[in-house]
Amino acid sequence: QVQLVESGGGVVQAGGSVRVSCAASGDAYNTLSLAWFRQTPGKEREFVASKRWSGGAVWYEDSVKGRFTLSRDNAKKTMYLQMNNLKPEDTAVYYCAASRYTPGGNLPNEYNFWGQGIQVTVSS
Repeated sequence: QVQLVESGGGVVQAGGSVRVSCAASGDAYNTLSLAWFRQTPGKEREFVASKRWSGGAVWYEDSVKGRFTLSRDNAKKTMYLQMNNLKPEDTAVYYCAASRYTPGGNLPNEYNFWGQGIQVTVSS
């Protein structure tokens, strides 16, 4: 079993930066594909970024490319999402997700471990 806990976030002005973290508990962290999703009220959960367990490039949703950076520290069992040049439309609850030995795709149903979510609010 894997438990995920997000931290960071908060309120930031447009154009600013914030970093959210996702700490994992459990074994074999390096077998986990990891992802960030976000959700706003009344909308479906939206893919933000992901990284396959076996390495390789990070996938990003088009609207965050060049602004957001996903990274992972296997020694600390922690994933990060650095968000720069934030826009009001980035306001959402951000969720980290994980699954073992999967391709690390962009669909929520590919992931079976989820964090509780953390609010990021970008003021204009």
